[in-house]
Amino acid sequence: MSDIKLFQFGGHDGVAELPGTALQIEKSLQVLFEANLEILLGVRFLASEHSTGPVHGGRIDTLGLDEDNSPVIIEYKRSINENVINQGLFYLDWLMDHRKEFQWLVMEQLGTEASKAVDWSAPRLLCIAGDFTRYDEHAVKQIPRNIELIRYRSFGPELLMLELVHVPKTNRSAMTKSAPVEKDIDEGDQANLGGAEYVQNGGDKGKYISQRMSYRLSQSPEGLRAIHDAAYEFLQSLGDDVQVKELLYYTAFKRLKNFVCMEIYPTTRNVHLFLKLNPDDVELVPGFVEDFRNTGHFGTGDVRVTLKSMADFERAQPLLQRAYDAG
Repeated sequence: MSDIKLFQFGGHDGVAELPGTALQIEKSLQVLFEANLEILLGVRFLASEHSTGPVHGGRIDTLGLDEDNSPVIIEYKRSINENVINQGLFYLDWLMDHRKEFQWLVMEQLGTEASKAVDWSAPRLLCIAGDFTRYDEHAVKQIPRNIELIRYRSFGPELLMLELVHVPKTNRSAMTKSAPVEKDIDEGDQANLGGAEYVQNGGDKGKYISQRMSYRLSQSPEGLRAIHDAAYEFLQSLGDDVQVKELLYYTAFKRLKNFVCMEIYPTTRNVHLFLKLNPDDVELVPGFVEDFRNTGHFGTGDVRVTLKSMADFERAQPLLQRAYDAG
């Protein structure tokens, strides 16, 4: 059972503990999440109780698309003995065999551009439950798939707590391999484009697009790579709940949702960090900390921090911590 406790101050009795409970009505948990999916998990809602057809004979609790355009399957564990992880893995395999069906669903719900931008490199399985057994937590550590365990507690009618029990850690070995590309991207290429839209401009050239981030890393001088690696390690070390997603054109650092997206550009010798903070709440410094709300870029985040030296990285650390805390 979760050992997190919530206390309320300022009442007639001074301090009172609020009892945490799991929702007892089976459907109410799913309804609550689906109505607030983007706020709670950074996932855009696509479908509820989606049928996998007569052959597979199953129904996916919730289907969605996350902020990095990765497909998301959400399964809710109703009872302590329910094997929701195996069920979710079954649905992940089904999803990978029915990509066109999923993209058609995205097109119907979110539009053509979102459908074209779906990133199949890292589909996610989110298992949500009032609690997990130690066997659940051990099992997901042995499975090389993108599985997240999220524990919830309801504290009265107005408070919901979400706790990340398990998030996968990314293997960085793929980042070091270079691959031939037709053209490197510079910062000007994305000036008028969002990340998802620009990725799609590659059409069917996925064989080289998928290596774009590793290519840029391989072309970076040693000093720039050192800045990138220092920021990478710092962000990953902010907490055990940090998940790293290495995508086509950027690396996303997330808890329940992205809090920083990182890019590297060897030509201009910059590492860019996009922080999910309100630009109005930070001190802007031209060339270092900038408001990027109205400028197209890859990933998420409205504050851009530019690192050109280790000194810049050290100056940026308090802001990176703030982004993590807010995430």
